[in-house]
Amino acid sequence: MPGKLIVIEGIDGSGKSTQVSRLMQRLEQSGRPFRYQKFPRYENPSSQLVRMYLNGDFGSDPDLVNAYAASAFFSVDRAAAFMQGLGDFYRSGGTVLCDRYTTSNAVHQAAKLPPDEQIPFVEWLFDFEYNKLGLPRPNLVIFLDMPPELSVSMIQKRGEGKDIHEADIEYLRRSSDAARRVAVEYGWKAIMCSCEDGSLRTPENIADEIAAYTLDVIK
Repeated sequence: MPGKLIVIEGIDGSGKSTQVSRLMQRLEQSGRPFRYQKFPRYENPSSQLVRMYLNGDFGSDPDLVNAYAASAFFSVDRAAAFMQGLGDFYRSGGTVLCDRYTTSNAVHQAAKLPPDEQIPFVEWLFDFEYNKLGLPRPNLVIFLDMPPELSVSMIQKRGEGKDIHEADIEYLRRSSDAARRVAVEYGWKAIMCSCEDGSLRTPENIADEIAAYTLDVIK
């Protein structure tokens, strides 16, 4: 019997790593076996085209690589991960927690397309990965809805090098808009990361909401 696949999703700088870390602590406390996987797997050879793309080897403008081609770069890395052991664990009944997944292409690559072409693209993407490549569909996708301006602030605070997505605020805005559209279409659990006054919610408060959704799915 297959296990459960939980995905934490959001645009760059939305706090995914922080929330994944907190969720891992909750899962450890629950005693349920799980594995954590962050995508892309930058340390793995299967991500070479991803690294070239994000580093700007194909151009510093993300739109220079069309949504379908760029998605294929990321798809190969995910397929390799499941062929290198992650799939065996999942099929044996384990819980897999992913920081990004197929859903990231739905967010970032759909942003390259006009609004009326975004859902048809996502349909193509999901068919390619879930049907053609045989990757499992998520049982739960949690979308961290962070305003792009606050995401940029978070990226700057990290003080790390920026890839071509992170360096383009307009691209982040388009990705955020696409993510909201896709989240509604496919029933993702959207979690607002900011309050009505524009301030950020506390990480602890967001973590409690994520844990409630997750534990309800895997119990």
